[in-house]
Amino acid sequence: MSSSRHYIKVSPNDLRLNRLVGWLARRGISLAGSAELSVRGRKSGAMQRIPVNPYSQDGVQYLVSARGHSQWVRNMRAAGGGELRVGRKVRTFTAEEVPDAEKTPVLRGYLKRWGWEVDRFFQGVTAKSSDAELLAAAPDHPVFRITVTR
Repeated sequence: MSSSRHYIKVSPNDLRLNRLVGWLARRGISLAGSAELSVRGRKSGAMQRIPVNPYSQDGVQYLVSARGHSQWVRNMRAAGGGELRVGRKVRTFTAEEVPDAEKTPVLRGYLKRWGWEVDRFFQGVTAKSSDAELLAAAPDHPVFRITVTR
């Protein structure tokens, strides 16, 4: 894993949108497949919530941090898992961080699925970028393979 601390801070408009998407997910409304992630805070111990875009590829589920090494990423590394919620459906999971060398197909698929929303955080890298360009971007975008436990 990279020790990079790349992170794109949430703008006030994005913060408002995140709050709305999270609120909708808690009430059972998923926008284009979004869900609310809950992960235990590494310092506070309290559950932290943020909307995410889960991505499935070849029967495996992933969480990708478009913004980089965010607080939820740091908390996930410490907690090793969390919960995804859409309404009353809560899926508890364990998480394993994917090494940079293995991220290329996941990032490409994620950008095909979610690029309309997250391309601006990938500094010109898109689903159509070369494998080398995606690999170069990989250290800035943590990816977790998640396994639902209940």
